[in-house]
Amino acid sequence: MTMFIHELAQLTGVSAKTIRYYESIGLMPSPERADNNYRQYSPEAVERLRFIVSSRSLGFNLTDIGEFLSARDEGTLPCQRVLNSFDKRILDIDQRIADLLALRDTLNRIRSDGASLPPDKKCDEQCVCYLINSNLEEKV
Repeated sequence: MTMFIHELAQLTGVSAKTIRYYESIGLMPSPERADNNYRQYSPEAVERLRFIVSSRSLGFNLTDIGEFLSARDEGTLPCQRVLNSFDKRILDIDQRIADLLALRDTLNRIRSDGASLPPDKKCDEQCVCYLINSNLEEKV
């Protein structure tokens, strides 16, 4: 059973424009064409597109996904490569969490410092907001 692009889009929640983009970069194979030149997709296209969507939801970029799909297309199971990528993603996430926690601490400190400053704290003509400027001065 084949389906047209709008049906594939409806089944997967991926827009027709995105499906065409994935075809243009090689993530999705070029589909067969009907006599009217409309794209016709197989059930395998649904599974492939769902894999792409699921991979994106796990934070993988299109290059990574392309490597996973290429390995599979060449007859190799990419699961070990995926596991290795999980390790890298987890390290990246841990670093982002640490960066965000540090940013939260900085914001809390500036907010606390700002609450104790008099409301008429002066800025010179070049100062936009003394709270942010004072943070910049600390870093310089």
